[in-house]
Amino acid sequence: MLKRLLLISALCLTGGAAFAQGANVAFGSVQQDSSLPIEVSADNLSVNQSDGTALYTGNVVIGQGEMRLAAPRVLVVYAKGAGQIDRLEATGGVTLVSGEEAAEADRADYNLKDNVVVMIGNVLLTQGDNALSSDRMTVYLKDGTAQMDGRVRSIIQPSSNTEEGEGQ
Repeated sequence: MLKRLLLISALCLTGGAAFAQGANVAFGSVQQDSSLPIEVSADNLSVNQSDGTALYTGNVVIGQGEMRLAAPRVLVVYAKGAGQIDRLEATGGVTLVSGEEAAEADRADYNLKDNVVVMIGNVLLTQGDNALSSDRMTVYLKDGTAQMDGRVRSIIQPSSNTEEGEGQ
């Protein structure tokens, strides 16, 4: 019983801090290697040579190493004169998966130079049985961490060893 009360107290304190300041969380089971090739599949592709963009639409799935991003629409913006991808702008409901963790949002912007993905709007992060939601999540792919901001809510499932009577 004491363990359960301590766990509930800790969760309440943690939840209060998350509401006020945002939350730092781990994201992905491995650090993302941005030097790996990016593979894109989609139903349609439209290339605009004049502004250096490519628009993928319809069941877009982008993979790089262990990370997968899926969305109905992804705009690829190329760096001027370099011929390399500068950033990806995914819209229409985005899912980002890394290892066993998944995040959903209304949109996501992936800056390849900085190795940062910013997910905006109705963000939902699932980590096993636990879930966190917020207005915005910034994922730092180099170190596998994320920062959640804007009305952060957490649902944390207690582990089975905290049940009454165990370990007493």
